[in-house]
Amino acid sequence: MLAPSVDAMDHPVEASTPTWLNGTPSVRVIAVTSGKGGVGKSTVAINLAIALAKRHKRVLLMDADLGLANVDVMLGLRTSRTIADVLAGSCTLPEILLEGPAGIQIAPAASGIRRMAELPRSEQAGIVHAFSDVAQDVDWLVVDTPAGIAEAGLGFAAAAQEQLVVVRNEPASIADAYAVIKVLHQEYGRRRFRILVNMVRHPQEGLALYEKLLSVTERFLQVSLDLVGTIPDDPTVRQSIQRCRAVVDMNPGSDAGQAFKKLAERADKWPGAESAGAGLEFFVERLVGRTPKEGRA
Repeated sequence: MLAPSVDAMDHPVEASTPTWLNGTPSVRVIAVTSGKGGVGKSTVAINLAIALAKRHKRVLLMDADLGLANVDVMLGLRTSRTIADVLAGSCTLPEILLEGPAGIQIAPAASGIRRMAELPRSEQAGIVHAFSDVAQDVDWLVVDTPAGIAEAGLGFAAAAQEQLVVVRNEPASIADAYAVIKVLHQEYGRRRFRILVNMVRHPQEGLALYEKLLSVTERFLQVSLDLVGTIPDDPTVRQSIQRCRAVVDMNPGSDAGQAFKKLAERADKWPGAESAGAGLEFFVERLVGRTPKEGRA
């Protein structure tokens, strides 16, 4: 089904009231993923997290690229302990959290540790179980997943309530985005995907790319794609990356900064999950492959 235009998506929508699960406010989980590297996925995850925080949301950004982590590096933060230390039992999750721009909390992952990149689902779920220590203090969990269709990355993407697929106007990016959607649909049962087109020269370019991707999925897959926005090819983004800053923090008035602000506004208005499919408990169930029937999207 064709999504409304970007302008139409700006119409006010009543934000849903957060559900409660076992006496704890549910955490809304969004996985930022892509078919290939180099499309700006981590940049999107970082800027979305900060833009949500600027909307007075309590945000935890998880670097789920467990073997090739880079979120802390991109923000110029020094990491002494990582998710690998939490799994080893040498510390708790709150002890590794870093504070980033706008007060976001960041759970850094390890870099250069092959075993971390090949964790089985049970250990992935162990990571998320550790988040119960901070769940009551978080409104949004933004998960920066590894690019591609490796099981370790797709497990995190499939477990989230929302899948945000980042794509840019390159044949390989489009083809690989389709591959990610196909695998998440056929192997994990996901049927709704949010599409964000990055690095566009004008919004019409993003809409044309979206329609191209939509035409293929409508022909071969039973999925729903929603275009949630476009991010312009803005030189201030490259400048912010070079300075280890987020553009929404360094230059919020820039074209890209404004686009990320609109993305956060739209995300904050997406319908909340029902209580049976909300919070970190549900995220864990999906990671270990026990997805409740009513939680399928």
